[in-house]
Amino acid sequence: MTEEQMKQRKDKLLALVEEPSYVPMKLKELAVLLDLPRERREELKEVLDALVAEGRLGLSRRGKYGRPQAWVLAGIFTGNAKGFGFVTVEGREGDFYIPADKTGEAMHGDRVQIAAGAAQPGKRAEAEVVRVLEHANETLVGYFQKNKSFGFVVPDNQKINRDIFIPQGQDMGAVNGHKVVVRITDYGSGRRNPEGTVTEILGHVNDPGVDILSIVRAYGLPEEYPEEVMAQAGRMPETVDREELAGRRDLRDWQTVTIDGEDAKDLDDAVTITREDFGYRLGVHIADVTHYVREGSPLDKEALKRGTSVYLVDRVIPMLPHRLSNGICSLNAGVDRLALSCIMDLDSQGRVLGHEIAETVIRVDQRMTYTAVNAIVTDRDPQVMEEYGEFVEMFDLMKELADILREKRKSRGSIDFDFPETKILLDDRGKPVEIKPYDRNAATRIIEDFMLIANETVAEDYFWQALPFVYRTHDNPDPEKMKRLGVFINNFGYTIRTHDGQVHPKELQKLLGKIEGTEEEALISRLTLRSMRQAKYMPVCSGHFGLAARYYTHFTSPIRRYPDLQIHRIIKENLKGGLTEQRTAHYQQILAGVTIQCSQTERRAEEAERETVKLKKCEYMAERTGEVFEGVISGVTSWGFYVELPNTIEGLVHVQDLHGDYYVFDEAGMQLRGETGGKVYKLGQKIAVEVAGTDRLTRTVDFIPAEGRDG
Repeated sequence: MTEEQMKQRKDKLLALVEEPSYVPMKLKELAVLLDLPRERREELKEVLDALVAEGRLGLSRRGKYGRPQAWVLAGIFTGNAKGFGFVTVEGREGDFYIPADKTGEAMHGDRVQIAAGAAQPGKRAEAEVVRVLEHANETLVGYFQKNKSFGFVVPDNQKINRDIFIPQGQDMGAVNGHKVVVRITDYGSGRRNPEGTVTEILGHVNDPGVDILSIVRAYGLPEEYPEEVMAQAGRMPETVDREELAGRRDLRDWQTVTIDGEDAKDLDDAVTITREDFGYRLGVHIADVTHYVREGSPLDKEALKRGTSVYLVDRVIPMLPHRLSNGICSLNAGVDRLALSCIMDLDSQGRVLGHEIAETVIRVDQRMTYTAVNAIVTDRDPQVMEEYGEFVEMFDLMKELADILREKRKSRGSIDFDFPETKILLDDRGKPVEIKPYDRNAATRIIEDFMLIANETVAEDYFWQALPFVYRTHDNPDPEKMKRLGVFINNFGYTIRTHDGQVHPKELQKLLGKIEGTEEEALISRLTLRSMRQAKYMPVCSGHFGLAARYYTHFTSPIRRYPDLQIHRIIKENLKGGLTEQRTAHYQQILAGVTIQCSQTERRAEEAERETVKLKKCEYMAERTGEVFEGVISGVTSWGFYVELPNTIEGLVHVQDLHGDYYVFDEAGMQLRGETGGKVYKLGQKIAVEVAGTDRLTRTVDFIPAEGRDG
């Protein structure tokens, strides 16, 4: 059925249902009414299912189709390990609570239809799952357990609280303790477990690498490339041909460097800078990936499918094959490389006076690391300064301009969350041997500042050209969350000015400035971040709240992010005068789908990266059971309080482990207070804790107070 046929049939059905004389009917009754033969009922069901999924038709528990009723809603089910769940309905404030006996066949992530009960004053609205409209889990990863004549798989995902039954002969020979991938063949019912077939044995739960591989499979991260993609990559050149330089601006005599981490291999951005009479000329040169990855090619389709490179603790799953990402598309030193450059003239206040976006050819003079550049611009290390003597003046000029750009962003209200990232060092078996905070330094900030100004400049240029484009947007925070944040920080003596829950980014920036260096800094910073919306990709420019920027895009990383590759294609086509009405219409048609796909794959990558970090933190602490650490209380709840250690590991002290008293949770003061002894555990408080244990399945760490040692 074509899209046009589907649309026509939807319109016809909706017109029928909207007639005053229409009464809800079952599929068979509708088929008779529409005079459809038996063999075409599946087509009718396909159209009806689509309308129900869109919320334009309602489906009763008895299978009758009619107008959407007020009590019939569709949304996404979020499961809980204890059996109950919640359903989020788009456009509606607050989730519906689904009791354990009313979840029906729903599994975590499913799109479901619910029947909402009458709302009770002061309580969360309850509902019952009527039916599953769309299953989210075709496959699952879990722990296999064998019985005499059958087996079952316990899902890794704790939000899926039902085991998968594996009939005899469907287990591929898996034994107790194997981690497996299972394909669900029957989703079961409220009383009957789902059923499935084992499709892959990942290895024993204790085998090296199986833990991360389980996460890779659980998130559906593609590791292997299809044959046609590898074949196309294999045909890519290793050097730039002289004929490819035609029409490009030659910047090979400009002093050019890349600045990256020590272990980086895909170098997609290089920078140049000179002092001019008007201020500075800054060049941000980005690998011209679209020269090699043409639209609609196998490489391009696979890159869009992946959306982004994924950086896990023990591996990188790249968006593009290594032949490109580490080869011809990587701006390696000493070789000619094709680039798309944004060359900006800036004054002494950091204002962009003019700019040029051009196809160029560059040759990087030196591959620098953040460590080496920081040793020059911050530490003034004599040995490093001598080693890179011809570049020292350039790096000093970079730091000078970067400081100006950062101050300019700060003055307009840009929010800088300076969280220490987690750096995990593994041995050759994948075991964590050290976990520590990975802090930014002056060198990382230089590159951040230069990439930000390039992204803003390109976004503003194409916004005013009114051409189809991909923007990086960040909506204003939810007013209710801002109000709650305001109430919370009052406990610490801080305030933010809001108007009907609306807040200017400068207010949050001021708050972060006030808490800098305080005990509660990490806590309030994280809660502030959680109170904000997630950034996303959009084909419309709605601004970036966190950066206090009216125009923003992602231009600087086409090796590892598809949105950057997509806009490079548009820019290059525009520069060559090829953005005809037909091509403009083409981009207008595809960009909504591209941005949705890229936002979804970005979320998937972030979640997988977060899970691998939690996993390795848990594994690291499992070896330290009984050891005592100093930490800070980072969260307080009715079931206990969380403690964060200096190495970024967080664990929970359960309220039942606070012996000798009955503790009451004070939500206003965010503290637990002993009823008898009056002992208090509150946010921001320093405390000594002992590692009580870990749970690899839930990836959690449990602490108990180290008696007599907490501060």
